[in-house]
Amino acid sequence: MRNIYLITYDICDDKRLRKVFKTMRNWGDHLQYSVFECQLNGAELHKLKIELKEIINAAHDQVLFVDLGPAAGRGERVIEAIGRPYVSVASPCVIV
Repeated sequence: MRNIYLITYDICDDKRLRKVFKTMRNWGDHLQYSVFECQLNGAELHKLKIELKEIINAAHDQVLFVDLGPAAGRGERVIEAIGRPYVSVASPCVIV
């Protein structure tokens, strides 16, 4: 079963930040600066965490995973914005 995850990160070093961003682009939709939405099953989530652990400095950086629940049967995505409107991402999620 695939779940939707909101993944956000705070990386202190620019080089590591670029690597994390490039990694995350392979896994989900870029919503805002350091925020991605990803549809992942358990094995994919585990693999993504391993990839990120190899990049970040655990003493200084942080990656948060927010499980929004099952992807199937959710209906329309519910994202509300204050300020600039949210624009839906038209690109498909490609998982390698």
